[in-house]
Amino acid sequence: MPVVESPLRGRTAVVTGAARGLGAAMARELSVRGARVALLGREERTLARVRDLLPGEGACWEVDVTDDAGLARSAEEIRARFGPPSVVVANAGVAEGGPFAESDPAVWRRVVEVNLVGSAATARTFIGDLFETSGYFLQVASLASIGAAPMMSAYCASKAGVESFAQALRAEVAHRRVGVGIAYINWTDTDMIRDADQYTVLRELRGHMPPPARRVYPVGYVAGRLVTAIERRRPSVYVPRWLRSAQLVRAAMPAVVTMVSRRELPRLAAARPFEATGLLGAGGQADQTVLPGGG
Repeated sequence: MPVVESPLRGRTAVVTGAARGLGAAMARELSVRGARVALLGREERTLARVRDLLPGEGACWEVDVTDDAGLARSAEEIRARFGPPSVVVANAGVAEGGPFAESDPAVWRRVVEVNLVGSAATARTFIGDLFETSGYFLQVASLASIGAAPMMSAYCASKAGVESFAQALRAEVAHRRVGVGIAYINWTDTDMIRDADQYTVLRELRGHMPPPARRVYPVGYVAGRLVTAIERRRPSVYVPRWLRSAQLVRAAMPAVVTMVSRRELPRLAAARPFEATGLLGAGGQADQTVLPGGG
């Protein structure tokens, strides 16, 4: 059987949130398939370790996705080194858990700024390149884009927002031959999820999901599925595949979540008071340094 060369070979791909987790795994998979990879993130040393393990050409830029000027400088350097990007992956994201009534306004706002505003800033920075290359923009979303959950209000609000943003952008740029995809992913084995599982209420709420919805998927598997979707310029990709069916029952999900929460949250609160988690995961902890200044 002849080997089919990836359409990504020789292309330039930008991945935000590439220092760890899904972003790092996607950077590796893009490199395996022949792309030149520009890694963007908050942690220069961690980014450099990811870059050094790429099988192909790559470089890293330390930048906050909410910093328009910093993104613009990085984009200029990427173009000078690799040429205009054909693929941009808006993956950077953070999360926090806990009761909304007791949430830290700065932390809550930071989640929305990174996940939603940062995705839009990334798209704005590179949209001219995608016009030039007839490229593809992949927005990493979540099951939370389809159905919101208690104790994760900032994350759910931001992921619902990025879904709507990507759909609006897709309609706006389709005539310019730019593809826009949305990646709906469930639990992925990253430090963010492992950190969330240290908190009883978040662990218990995940435990009350149907068995298939509780499963945590290997980050390499998820990255592979997403990069294949990039190769095929898919408008959407669901990992796991059954997640697509959640779209069919989307209207009923808020009532079901409320019913379960009304029963379970008092029981959990009686056993152990709820507490705010702060930003979750090692990547989120790196963001803590900017919170006092408002991002």
